[in-house]
Amino acid sequence: MASLGNDVLRARLQSGAEVLASGLDAAQIDRLMDFLALLQKWNRVYNLTALQDPQEMLTQHLLDSLAALAPLRRHLAHLAHLAHSTGLTGPGQGAGPRRLLDVGSGAGLPGVVFAICCPQLDVHCVDSVGKKAAFIGQVALQLRLRNLHGVHARVETLTTPFEIICCRAFAALPDFVRWTRSALRAPDGVWLALKGKHPGAEIAALPADVQVFHVERLTVPGLAAERCIVWLRPAALA
Repeated sequence: MASLGNDVLRARLQSGAEVLASGLDAAQIDRLMDFLALLQKWNRVYNLTALQDPQEMLTQHLLDSLAALAPLRRHLAHLAHLAHSTGLTGPGQGAGPRRLLDVGSGAGLPGVVFAICCPQLDVHCVDSVGKKAAFIGQVALQLRLRNLHGVHARVETLTTPFEIICCRAFAALPDFVRWTRSALRAPDGVWLALKGKHPGAEIAALPADVQVFHVERLTVPGLAAERCIVWLRPAALA
């Protein structure tokens, strides 16, 4: 990116992050800008995203992912509180990083953004397309993100448990939970699905053993389109 263009993009990113109350420091802003540069560079080779304009990438990819950051952090704080109150402080509970799986991650959205902004998370970005998983590995290497991992696999084959499984524009909710069920940690794992409009029909089609416990509207700076998070978990059936 040219210097002037880079300054404009950085200012927009900084402004959007402040609107979202993301509390990012200068190093995290730097890494997000470096990620945007890598996304532009490798998009020409790997066809990672249909967007070509860096301004659109910033709004529709980075800021769109950052809009989910505050809700994600609230959930992480909730998990930490539960671990403290119950005295569970072993690996994957009170101590050590929480494990998050980003399904159909593609260009690393929102997984890379979450890894940059939440260093306490161990983020795995899975994609069935090898070049996209390889791109995540390259991002982790160049940005020195030890908590970011690219995984080339079909998500249905994963069985290692994750406390949070997220997706962005991946699949309808019934397919999302069905394909990732084997990778969700029991009994406290949750699904985080980033959606556009409220997916009422998809929610109605969910199996009886999956519960939607919260639908949270999001506002993305500079984007007029509707956005929301659908939070889901296995239901306790009588």
